[in-house]
Amino acid sequence: MPLLKIQTNVDVPAADRQTLLANASRATATVLGKPEAYVMVTLEANHPMLFAGTDAPLAYLELKSIGLPEDRTRDFSAKLSDIVEAHLHIPKNRIYVEFASAAAHMWGWNGETF
Repeated sequence: MPLLKIQTNVDVPAADRQTLLANASRATATVLGKPEAYVMVTLEANHPMLFAGTDAPLAYLELKSIGLPEDRTRDFSAKLSDIVEAHLHIPKNRIYVEFASAAAHMWGWNGETF
């Protein structure tokens, strides 16, 4: 049910993608307190993107989950930005993170909804 989407203009070598995805998946499960078995992480690299008028390395993240605790988004932003900065060498001031809480009946899986 949690989905972390990472979009960046950085070219991520194939050898580094799996490590980034695995670390992001574990971190997402940990910060949300949800089983990693339900976490999905996507990486869209090498996208044409511009932030603050420049195409210097940047990232846009979306974290969507059922019952996302709004009072913890500051912590989530810090953890996710740390991962992106460590793996992609993108400064935190070049990372946007969007949070979305989904109602259980608006999230489908296995032919049903939660």
